[in-house]
Amino acid sequence: MSLKGKDFLSLADFSAKELWSILEKALEVEKNLDRFSNVLAGRFFALIFEKPSTRTRVSFEVAIRQLGGTPLTFNWIELQLGRGETVGDTAKTLERYVHGIIARVVEHKTLLELAKNTEIPVVNALSNLCHPCQALSDMLTIYKLKGKFEGLKLAWVGDGNNVCHSLLIACSKFGLDISVATPKGYEPKKEIVKKALEEAKNSGSRIELTNNPRKAVKNADIIYTDTFVSMGKEAEKRKRLKVFLPRFQVTTKLFDYAKKDCIFMHCLPAKRGEEVTDKVIDGPKSVVWFQAENRLHLQRGLLASLMG
Repeated sequence: MSLKGKDFLSLADFSAKELWSILEKALEVEKNLDRFSNVLAGRFFALIFEKPSTRTRVSFEVAIRQLGGTPLTFNWIELQLGRGETVGDTAKTLERYVHGIIARVVEHKTLLELAKNTEIPVVNALSNLCHPCQALSDMLTIYKLKGKFEGLKLAWVGDGNNVCHSLLIACSKFGLDISVATPKGYEPKKEIVKKALEEAKNSGSRIELTNNPRKAVKNADIIYTDTFVSMGKEAEKRKRLKVFLPRFQVTTKLFDYAKKDCIFMHCLPAKRGEEVTDKVIDGPKSVVWFQAENRLHLQRGLLASLMG
């Protein structure tokens, strides 16, 4: 199955079989890195960051170099984008120099504009709508630890944000049950839920939305959370914390409602003492550092699949 040359903007754009092939490629590259060390030889990639980044930036830069390519990393204001050049004009220029664009942006429409104006692959390194690289690497983490997808339940506790959106699509594609617990008014977007429900008809995944964290984590195999105050939402911090705390904080007591071998996941960075306690994130059930490591493995599989 060839995915070469495709954009990677949303998991919804790919079949379950295609997403599986990326996971398989990630596992293959991890086991045989030397064999893939020249897959991207002679190729250059523009990494554009409109938002700050640690895991995404470093994992992509390292992945590109390990596969023989060269990353060129820019903050938004370092390019003419910061002085008003259109996204379309920037895309048309960059495709003359590089072989792929990886962009972390505020608005998802920016990615669509990049993809519309260039023939080279564009990868979504995060947008306000979704975070497909994170969710797919999370599937890699779950598969490595649990050895399967079907029959598992992932409980999302917190804000119905971009990571939640991508996990809804990922779970519905791979056949995991997912229960999303958010406060009223902070649910995931209806169009994302609708798409997940459509995918679930094929995979057998069960999709549940609730405002009750205990209900969501009951018999869960994975409990997942993210910051209650995402980038760009800082002005709402006081209001959001009042809404989310303490009910939606992941604590050791909340874990009592999940399965005994339930694991804790977080896309990071974590706001300790807000969405999760130190006892949980530093505890024996936490796999957040292994999860972060798998961002590198997934990026290599993704790049080898799209651009190798």
